[in-house]
Amino acid sequence: MPSQPARRSAGVAPGTSGVLTIGEVLRELSGEFPQVTASKIRFLEEKGLIAPQRTRAGYRKYTGHDVERLRFVLALQRDQYLPLKVIKDYVDAIDRGERPESLPGGMTLAPRIVSEQLSRELSAHARRLTAETLAAEAGAPRRLVDDLVSFGLISAVDNRFDEYALKITTACVQLELHGIEPRHLRPFRAAADRELGLVERVVAPVASRKDVASKARAAETAREISELCLGLHSALVNSHIARMDS
Repeated sequence: MPSQPARRSAGVAPGTSGVLTIGEVLRELSGEFPQVTASKIRFLEEKGLIAPQRTRAGYRKYTGHDVERLRFVLALQRDQYLPLKVIKDYVDAIDRGERPESLPGGMTLAPRIVSEQLSRELSAHARRLTAETLAAEAGAPRRLVDDLVSFGLISAVDNRFDEYALKITTACVQLELHGIEPRHLRPFRAAADRELGLVERVVAPVASRKDVASKARAAETAREISELCLGLHSALVNSHIARMDS
């Protein structure tokens, strides 16, 4: 198995010689991540996801392992929409010599020099599904998909649904087994919209700035707040369920 990416590595990845400037790193990544910028890379450094070495003059210098670590982090963030804190906890565990059983998001490959296989598994999460494919993969009747669209619980872009629509549909298949139909779930849509409004108000001052780093911070803050809201919701519901047992 290829070596694990190290936070500070004096070596370089196979096929790479010497150290790279941030401009050279951008050229390495631009094919797979055309939106990545120097500001984004510096933001990831600020968050502790990467720690390039410095020259005596203070210039950053990146190794091949730094580049592959960046590629790994960017792929997880893009394809699985994971908060940077979750990704950082994982790579920090690897840096400590631990071997977590699975990647963030439930993937089973170890983080390493990104291979073709890993790229294929990551890109699979960016699939777009037709209504028929969505119903088949969720084990749902087509009627249920239509009802979920009708009640605003899922929506399509260019007649294609994303992975979140698949998760919602799969959950609703199970809820129907308990007699809970899409028409009963409209309050969930309303609650999600209210939560989104709250998140948008919090991040608006940063999101309104024009620089890429600020936009990246706003997106990451929004994810973190969303995770906290989900945790709060789960705790509130479970606290009431616990009283049913007492």
